[in-house]
Amino acid sequence: MDLHIRLMHDDDVDAIVELSLAAWAPVFASFEQVLGPTIYRFIYPEWRTSQAEVVTGICRETDKTTTWVAEVDGTVVGFLSYELDLEKETAEGMLLAVHPDHQNGGVGTELNTFALDRMKESGMKLAVLGTGGDPGHAPARRSYEKAGYTALPLVRYYKDLS
Repeated sequence: MDLHIRLMHDDDVDAIVELSLAAWAPVFASFEQVLGPTIYRFIYPEWRTSQAEVVTGICRETDKTTTWVAEVDGTVVGFLSYELDLEKETAEGMLLAVHPDHQNGGVGTELNTFALDRMKESGMKLAVLGTGGDPGHAPARRSYEKAGYTALPLVRYYKDLS
């Protein structure tokens, strides 16, 4: 596999949105299983639409956010976005996705390692991010742990009141 990581170009956004929706489909299926259909539909009525908007927004916020893409044979197969807080010397990972056809091959770990190196070069002293504890996020957690992140488990509760 010939993996190349580069800064995102404006014309990458559609490919990034498409691969993120494919990558995150199991995450949202996991959310539905964990939360049950009532709470899930309340929180994520149109997850594809809302996620596409989130990804597009973060990618387009180039004054705040840096997005790196991973290419294999000239095709975008993954991406990672983060923000720098120069005052606090902290970088926050915003989004990471790898197309399902390229998962479990080290692309996510390479993106993480590459981005962490860029953060450090920018003078950051701490990198933080959040991810889900559900089964659908297990690949993301593995990638973050391989890159050296330390997990602090947090819990968020939901209760159907209808």
